[in-house]
Amino acid sequence: MYSFSGDLNFCLGGSIYPNPKDSSHFLSLGHHVDYIPPRKRSRIGAPFLFSGEIFEEQQPPSIEVLPDECLFEVFRRLPGGEERSTCACVSKKWLMLLSSICGDEICTKKATQTLETEEKSTPGKAGENLACNKKDELVGSNEVEAEAVDQEIESDGYLSRCLEGKKATDVRLAAIAIGTGHRGGLGKLSIRGSHSASRVTNIGLRAVARCCPSLRVLSLWNVSSLGDEGLYEIAKGCPLLEKLDLCQCPAISDKAVLAIAKNCPNLTSLTIESCPNIGNGSLQAVGSCCRNLTSVSIKKCPLVGDQGIASLLSSANCSLTTLKLQALTISDVSLAVIGHYGKAVTNLVFSGLENVSERGFWVMGNGQGLQKLRSITVTLCQGITDVGLEAVGKGCPNLKKVCLRKCAFLSDNGLVAFAKAAVSLEILQLEDCHRITQCGFLGVLVNCGEKLKSLSLANCLGFKDLVVKFPPMACCLSLRSLSIRNCPGFGNFGLTMVGKLCPQLQHVDLNGLNGITDEGLLPLIENCEAGLSKVNLSGCVNLTDKAVSVIVKLHGVTLEELNLDGCMCITDSSLVAVAENCSFLRELDVSKSAISDFGVAALACAAQLNLQIISLSGCFFISDKSLPYLMKLGRTLVGLNIQNCSTISSSTVDLLVERLWRCDILS
Repeated sequence: MYSFSGDLNFCLGGSIYPNPKDSSHFLSLGHHVDYIPPRKRSRIGAPFLFSGEIFEEQQPPSIEVLPDECLFEVFRRLPGGEERSTCACVSKKWLMLLSSICGDEICTKKATQTLETEEKSTPGKAGENLACNKKDELVGSNEVEAEAVDQEIESDGYLSRCLEGKKATDVRLAAIAIGTGHRGGLGKLSIRGSHSASRVTNIGLRAVARCCPSLRVLSLWNVSSLGDEGLYEIAKGCPLLEKLDLCQCPAISDKAVLAIAKNCPNLTSLTIESCPNIGNGSLQAVGSCCRNLTSVSIKKCPLVGDQGIASLLSSANCSLTTLKLQALTISDVSLAVIGHYGKAVTNLVFSGLENVSERGFWVMGNGQGLQKLRSITVTLCQGITDVGLEAVGKGCPNLKKVCLRKCAFLSDNGLVAFAKAAVSLEILQLEDCHRITQCGFLGVLVNCGEKLKSLSLANCLGFKDLVVKFPPMACCLSLRSLSIRNCPGFGNFGLTMVGKLCPQLQHVDLNGLNGITDEGLLPLIENCEAGLSKVNLSGCVNLTDKAVSVIVKLHGVTLEELNLDGCMCITDSSLVAVAENCSFLRELDVSKSAISDFGVAALACAAQLNLQIISLSGCFFISDKSLPYLMKLGRTLVGLNIQNCSTISSSTVDLLVERLWRCDILS
């Protein structure tokens, strides 16, 4: 009996070979020979080759052993994009290597044939011909670019991808870059990361830059791991870039934006938000290099000051039409520059400019440079006073839309003066302007001219419903839409005056006016000669069925949307009136009202009614008895809200969901 010792030697009391490495002593053992298994587990799991004097482990052949330089030369000679995509699926190494190849490094068919001819004619220079010569590189680059343009026209060049959260990684970006490269290239890329799981680095952007030269829109949001190097690559590889959005990118500085400005002349839109390392220098470069720039938005960038805004606007190439400045430390100087050089500006947005005073708005309005301005939005700026707003109205003759939010120093006098000066005004929105009262509101209606189409008030707490004798006033025949939301002091007298002054109203939104009653609403409804199409009375708790009945009888043939959410005094009588008079009603909201199963049945039995959306949320008097009527209404419904209807059982809800499969049901 042979024994097998722990030192991996056959032995009979000792080794049978004086030299274990001598292959000539290795004898074939017969089947009758028995031996003891080794006491130690063998560490070799691969087959052996008995060559020479030692055991050699056989390595499986693999192309992975090739150095990156060789793989690079192979990959750049692949015939097409599909082949490159297939190779990218082999391993992560191949994917990242393929994504590092620029378009001008790819050898086209013609360049490859030229290279093969040269190698055959000069075999001694094979080492020198590992790469295409400079001339062939230029030819190959031109053909690749032409092919990309053709494919881009077919796909409009706007293949879009969005990576969010943990899905935003370098590997995914590389895969997207390779996969879309042969289909016209990626046109729009959006990366929305998070500080806790930000796994996109400059390597991922480099892959996009090298494989997607047709990229036109790039949006980076909350990606702290991306720095200047990634945008450098985008600037070099994506010269067609048109829109760049940078939000919460602390590692990106002026250097990267400067590279974009110099290498992307087609840039039309630039948004920079919460980027602490981007300042005046980059804005100066953008203003001087990007002649097609039309939109700039800057928010919460502490390094941006008057110098940057002045450089951007005063450039000879400036063609800005939209400018948004929010939460910046700029002063009156910036507004003066805008008022003088903003000759092409049509849309202005100012928000949170604490260092801008009344003088800034006055100078901007008198600068005579905003002749084309059509829209301005001002939020939380103490400088928008009566004097400043009037100056803007006088200096901007084509101003059509004005939105003022949280303007604490604006009063009735300034608002009326502005209404007189802004002869082209069509839309006026006031929100959280607490010094505006009933007098200012009515003064706007009288002095706004003949172009005002929409007037909106929201959360203005200065209103008091005072009965005041006004002299005869001209009507505002142009007003079509009136919205008064959550202004608790607005009451019946104000509504009565609106009814007299605005006979052409079509949209009425009185959300949250709990002080109005049927007495104030009826004069408004009865004087609307054009016919109401949208009526929102949500939160008007004192309205009754009488008001609803008048609305549907006078305007039933034009009414399309009716919102009675929270009108607790509304009962089945209103739904019966709706069923009898409304032939074009599409949306009905009677949530938290006093309607019951009878009202739902009345709606279902109306022959001419074709409701698409109905909300019954919080209607406690609706029960399972409404099931057949809801089924009947469901033939045209696309939306049904029965939330908080405690008397409707879960089995009824399940049946509705099963039968009304085309309807979106909230339960």
